[in-house]
Amino acid sequence: MIKAILLDLGGVLIDLDLAACRKAFIEILGFNKIDELLDPCHQKGIYSDLEEGKISVDEFRALVIKDSKPGSDPMDVDRCMEALLSGMDPAKVPFLVELADMYEVYALTNNNPIAMRRFHEIYEENGLDYRKVFRHEFISSEMKLLKPDLRIFRQAVEGMGLDASEILFVDDSQSNVDAAASVGLNSVRYVPGTDLRETIETALRNLDR
Repeated sequence: MIKAILLDLGGVLIDLDLAACRKAFIEILGFNKIDELLDPCHQKGIYSDLEEGKISVDEFRALVIKDSKPGSDPMDVDRCMEALLSGMDPAKVPFLVELADMYEVYALTNNNPIAMRRFHEIYEENGLDYRKVFRHEFISSEMKLLKPDLRIFRQAVEGMGLDASEILFVDDSQSNVDAAASVGLNSVRYVPGTDLRETIETALRNLDR
């Protein structure tokens, strides 16, 4: 019996715009190494280091500024990163509230403090009280681990206090879905731009058979 829903954030709840992020880094900062860092599911290089908690936000900003045009402001790094998060489908808001009434809802995300601040702003802009929806947000930069490392899934399951078989995990990365399944989580891939409600409700129906 499913007792909890464990959701990825970027690409599942919040839409991503890699092109806008790339454009911001190049036009605002003159940072031309951005293509070495961005990926739809798993960031690379110093971006990955930030999301794994290997470097701090200030260290990340300084590394970007070092390769940016003279006079660049560290706060512009935040603006460029926030350009990755393009918004939220309003239809997801009532669905998340419904889920939280029926299940324990958690988040598990490869993420960093700069982006998480913007995630929370987007929720609030869409009228979602995320504190009432999520029992807890498992964030990679705090856990010092990145999906699809099996250890991050095991730690999340332990933190939820449930058996893995009682959890449905939803992510837009197939490698993350496969890794979660290998530690016993019921896992389903969400395709960005499709109906999240349909994806989750179909998965739950299939599990009930």
